[in-house]
Amino acid sequence: MSSRTQNDLRSQPPSFRLQGAALHRCRSLRVLFIHRDAQVVDDCLQELKKARFIVSSDVVLNLAQCTQQLRSQSYDVVVAEYPSPSWKGPQALQLLQQTVAETPLLFVTTGPGGQSLAQLIAAGSVDHVQLDHVAHLPVAIRRVLSERKLRQELEEARKALRHSQSLYRALVDNPAYGIYRCDPDGKFLDVNQALLTMLGYETMQELIAADRASEIALDSGDGKPSVGSLPEPARMEPIETQWVRKNGTILKVRLSGRAVYDDHGNFSGREIIAIDVTEQRTLEEQLRHQASSDSLTGLANHRRLFEVLHSEICRSKRTGREFSLVLLDLDNLKQVNDQFSHLVGDRALCRLGQILTDSCRSIDTAARHGGDEFALVLPETSVAAATLVAQRICELLEAQTEAPPLSVSAGIASFPEDADTIGTLLYAADAALYAMKDSRPTAVVRAGHRFGSLLARLSSAGRG
Repeated sequence: MSSRTQNDLRSQPPSFRLQGAALHRCRSLRVLFIHRDAQVVDDCLQELKKARFIVSSDVVLNLAQCTQQLRSQSYDVVVAEYPSPSWKGPQALQLLQQTVAETPLLFVTTGPGGQSLAQLIAAGSVDHVQLDHVAHLPVAIRRVLSERKLRQELEEARKALRHSQSLYRALVDNPAYGIYRCDPDGKFLDVNQALLTMLGYETMQELIAADRASEIALDSGDGKPSVGSLPEPARMEPIETQWVRKNGTILKVRLSGRAVYDDHGNFSGREIIAIDVTEQRTLEEQLRHQASSDSLTGLANHRRLFEVLHSEICRSKRTGREFSLVLLDLDNLKQVNDQFSHLVGDRALCRLGQILTDSCRSIDTAARHGGDEFALVLPETSVAAATLVAQRICELLEAQTEAPPLSVSAGIASFPEDADTIGTLLYAADAALYAMKDSRPTAVVRAGHRFGSLLARLSSAGRG
């Protein structure tokens, strides 16, 4: 066994090397020769050198050496002599072809190819060059290497196609993904079972008969290309929308897909994937509500209160309209807890929370500020109007027959008249609240008994 390396470009002047690169003809090449005649191997290498190949070559004499060499090295092409005492007949040639496996096999023949060799060549497994025309060897090598590359690309494409087909089958059969195809006018061409189940229909014919196409088919806004253009598949941005099931309930879906074009670039419809997100959105809404609400009373919590105040201050600065903040304190909650238990104290907080909810408009926000303190944010409401709201809350609390009787203290502040920030607004309302507490003649006063003084003091205290 011998090893030879021909580095023809390295021995040429730079201008010659550049010319070879410009012709795209130079490339590195690893060749395994299975040949007993060293002169024939040299002739082959000389022809490859003339063709501007950078060649690394090894030479073996028989199939056993070939097998051993292929285990330790990889080659671009195997060049073997034919006929040879090492392989006679179709079985020996097939064994040689199986030994070199995916490596292209090329024979240098000393005469016309035999019947067995012709069969392999016809099958596309090998190629051959006659020794008298060894100058054709570089062309034959380029041809077999190109064919090998094409076979590899074809196999990769087949693998990718099989993978895409398996993904598509898995997607179509997945009960979580509704899939439909529609024509340019939105009429259904195909619908999978998952989508029918989402909408509550048994068959595609039933869905078509219900005339839901215009309601369900989606205009992705990609437009229709002119005839003759062949754009890339136009993918639509995922969107969320609502459908109505057969039974009238709401189905929230997330849609994604693409526009489809024929071979001539004409718009031919859309392929849409629909995912049922109804439960997910319901759960998200519940989580958002829990994150922004008080777990005991169900009112907005401290965090949500500050968000609303910030939003209202921004709106007031933009529109020039005032809003009012009412702070309320449930009187003597500690005594209620000590005398009647904390369970009754929690019930007292819920009673007040329910009254606040009942007293609110849709644009108002009732919140538990913390402990026994509550707040009402009243958009586009003056202090005088806010005072009436506070009076109604006290009257409703007084009218309750449930024991123990409850009372509240209240303080009102207006933005922007009383404050210009969230902090100063809360401070002004809190100061008004404690001014109300200090004005009471006794420690515990029912709301109705002390509300006459409340009305007198709220306006002035809110601005104090």
